[in-house]
Amino acid sequence: MTDPVRATTDTAENSRPIVNTLLGAFLVVAVVGLGTSLLLTAVHFLVLPLPDGVTPEGGLIVLSSTWAYVGPLPLALFGVGYYLTMVVLGGLWLETKDDRLELPILGITGAGLAASAYFVYLQLIPIGAICPFCMLSAAATATLFGIELLVKYFGGGSVAPPVDGTRIWPTLLVATVALAVLSIYAIGIAPFPEA
Repeated sequence: MTDPVRATTDTAENSRPIVNTLLGAFLVVAVVGLGTSLLLTAVHFLVLPLPDGVTPEGGLIVLSSTWAYVGPLPLALFGVGYYLTMVVLGGLWLETKDDRLELPILGITGAGLAASAYFVYLQLIPIGAICPFCMLSAAATATLFGIELLVKYFGGGSVAPPVDGTRIWPTLLVATVALAVLSIYAIGIAPFPEA
């Protein structure tokens, strides 16, 4: 006969490396999403509006549409805030393994997934054009939500040992700064239409 306490302990022991790997993947995906949102925000502030007489094509149709803004602010800027929040909460979760972080992260990623689904709908139906970087951001949001569900399936973040913050925060800081610089550089070399 199998001892239920031993079976539960064995499952938790087996989940430890998986959970920390998933939380690491969560951070990588959040950083990729942040980079994408930074690039899209840079396009809004450094490229748009397009010069008179230039007709937008491809992803620029999406980025120059009225649906790409909330008042004067581009949606991509809200994406930057969303992904920065995920980077910070994900880093804290990996470092502390505090169970109180799981529900807010699940709620935020769930709301992000719903918003992304709506934005994909807008691209496909009303706008009729696809922005590849917007779709990458949507995929990142869906992946974050999926990772969160997997972590819950494996028993939550607290089944794995905390990771020393000195292994997390310097890497996240360097990655964030590098992505910001890379986004500005990419705008400078990308072939955007000119008047």
